[in-house]
Amino acid sequence: MSKRDLYEVLGVARDASEREIKKAYKRLAMKFHPDRNQGDEQAAEKFKEVKNAYEILTDPQKKAAYDQYGHAAFEQGGMGGGGFGGGGFGGGADFGDIFGDVFGDIFGGGGRRGGQQRAQRGADLRYNMELTLEEAVRGCSKEIRVPTMVHCDSCDGSGAKKGTSATTCSTCHGQGQVQMRQGFFAVQQTCPHCHGRGKIIKDPCNVCHGQGRKEETKTLSVKIPAGVDTGDRIRLSGEGEAGEFGAPAGDLYVQVHVAQHSIFERDGNNLYCEVPVSFTMAALGGEVEVPTLDGRVNLKVPSETQTGRMFRMRGKGVKSVRGGAMGDLICKLVVETPVNLSARQKELLQELEETLGGSAAKKHKPKSEGFFDGVKKFFDDLTG
Repeated sequence: MSKRDLYEVLGVARDASEREIKKAYKRLAMKFHPDRNQGDEQAAEKFKEVKNAYEILTDPQKKAAYDQYGHAAFEQGGMGGGGFGGGGFGGGADFGDIFGDVFGDIFGGGGRRGGQQRAQRGADLRYNMELTLEEAVRGCSKEIRVPTMVHCDSCDGSGAKKGTSATTCSTCHGQGQVQMRQGFFAVQQTCPHCHGRGKIIKDPCNVCHGQGRKEETKTLSVKIPAGVDTGDRIRLSGEGEAGEFGAPAGDLYVQVHVAQHSIFERDGNNLYCEVPVSFTMAALGGEVEVPTLDGRVNLKVPSETQTGRMFRMRGKGVKSVRGGAMGDLICKLVVETPVNLSARQKELLQELEETLGGSAAKKHKPKSEGFFDGVKKFFDDLTG
């Protein structure tokens, strides 16, 4: 047998994982397999070399010895006379079994490690729950109804009629798998008689018809923690579908969606709202009542406030379910233009406009004058 480095033989790094080693072996074993290279002695030797490297590097004890002592660990008398009794093509291992270990997963088997198929855990379920902003911020309890599969009480989840029990499958003898051999290959497949369970139910339960579970609508009480937001999930362990034949149930995930609010908009821990103020209050200043989730508060509006100005009310936002500081309430002031004016009101506004124009315009309308000066310069530059 060649004394080439085993990692080099498989073309993997020395820190390669077992999965990477198996993947490399599959590729090379298929390439140099004797059935594909009949009469090619060089390919047969390559195959033996690859298989020898795989056997050693997938055995933790042998791999550790090789990493420390190299090939000397497997020579007669190596490692102080102990060695491993040879690591070549012999060693008492059945070639068909070893090859089946690697390729078994392709055909649904598990090689010599195969056995009775375990009953599968039940499926996870999702429930979409819509909350109001107030419910999400403060927390609440909700009762939900979930159609699902539950363990059958009549047969206690076994699937067999009460007073009877499942019997061992006569085809696979309780292993859940059957083996077929073709040359060097040993392929394991799921038993077609018991479908991998290893047992046969001859007298199924009348309620669940041998499934060990039945359809039912469960009523659950879900506690919603304060501070949840759209996209958050609440996991209820074991409240999903029951598994077949007494297997554990899956989980139920409650997916939270917070409905749009008529006043507030949430962004993380902060709340935003628009507060309309009159033209007069914006110009002269005053106080306006602002809603919060804890009640009403007064916001002081300074004189000469422009529309769009933001005011921050600290601690009036949301406390996240994940902890951290309380958010703030951000109020955006919107100056409301008066509508449905009477003739006298229009006349008064016209008089006001006249007093704001002329040489005093820049003093009273700084944004307006600045904007039109900028527009004039923009067109002058274009024509220039």
